[in-house]
Amino acid sequence: MPSNIAAYADNRYRKMTDYNEIRNQLKDMRAEMVRAYESINPDKLRERVAELSEIQNADGFWDDAENARKVSKEISQLQSKIEKFEKMIARIDDSADMVDIVELEASEEEDEALVASVNELRGQVENLSLATLLSGKYDSLNAILTLHAGAGGTEAQDWCSMLYRMYTRYVEREGWACSELDFLAGDEAGIKSVTFRVEGDNAYGYLKAEKGVHRLVRISPFDANARRHTSFASLEVMPEIIDTAEIEIRPEDLKVDTYRSSGAGGQHVNKTESAIRITHLPTGIIVACQNERSQIQNREVAMQMLRSKLIEKREREREEEAAAISGQLKKIEWGSQIRSYVFCPYTMVKDHRTGYETGNVQAVMDGDLEGFVNEYLKLSSIQK
Repeated sequence: MPSNIAAYADNRYRKMTDYNEIRNQLKDMRAEMVRAYESINPDKLRERVAELSEIQNADGFWDDAENARKVSKEISQLQSKIEKFEKMIARIDDSADMVDIVELEASEEEDEALVASVNELRGQVENLSLATLLSGKYDSLNAILTLHAGAGGTEAQDWCSMLYRMYTRYVEREGWACSELDFLAGDEAGIKSVTFRVEGDNAYGYLKAEKGVHRLVRISPFDANARRHTSFASLEVMPEIIDTAEIEIRPEDLKVDTYRSSGAGGQHVNKTESAIRITHLPTGIIVACQNERSQIQNREVAMQMLRSKLIEKREREREEEAAAISGQLKKIEWGSQIRSYVFCPYTMVKDHRTGYETGNVQAVMDGDLEGFVNEYLKLSSIQK
């Protein structure tokens, strides 16, 4: 009798899991992934890898270290792009085979593990499909980000430091690398401004979604009367332009100042004027770098930042010109207020461009930005 009860319970459980539905989901995922894979034109990418490999194998290739680095990096990026799709399609096929095995086992634990695995796979398929939307000229590059505290003194400077933490957490979640380039501490707490580099595949393509003004509403920890305050901070996002031929910068258009570093840098900090500030006279753009170990290194990084800012300015002017010609403003405007973070009287983070929102403020502040970034990419692809 006990065995019959167990068999009845087992059969009853088997009916609760729709294996055919799971198979259909995996079939749809595979079709979506194949479409996305074809959209990147893998044959053309392989041809490019073959061309670069010939260059890499030529005599004297490694004599030019800078060119060798660029060629090797491009080969690595192209191969990685192809492998990501091929591995994902293989994972979907493996999961489809697993459905047959689990259906025969009829184990509750196996079923739960299968459903969890398919749900995780669905999210990864969606993210990889979205990555195909990153087709902009600079999307594959590293990114340079600068956070500025808005008006409001300590309140805004504290908010700036919170955003810096949020973005470094996001970078960690994505498996990218982050390095600080320039830092200006707040008067009492927080940060007045900070510039940092993010290195990773499509870093600029994803992080450009975060460009704009970020608004915070909370009970101030600095107010003895516990009143509600609104603070603002802005984020600049630029592609890291290393190719010096991308944009011309004339030496006579530059004003270069040196000063003593105030951040990290070992024994040279506050002893030598290794920090660099460069002003581009025609545009008034100012960049600074103090966190490298020598004045030469700081100047090199500052020039990269200047090239990136000039590229950003050029692209922004092109967007504005296109909007003027078409007679309409784009919904996603450069530098507009993009998001509100509300800590009280309720908790919510809402993106004003896409309408995407979540009540889990803490998760967002810990770097969970995927939902916001993905919704921006989807909307941007529709508007193109």
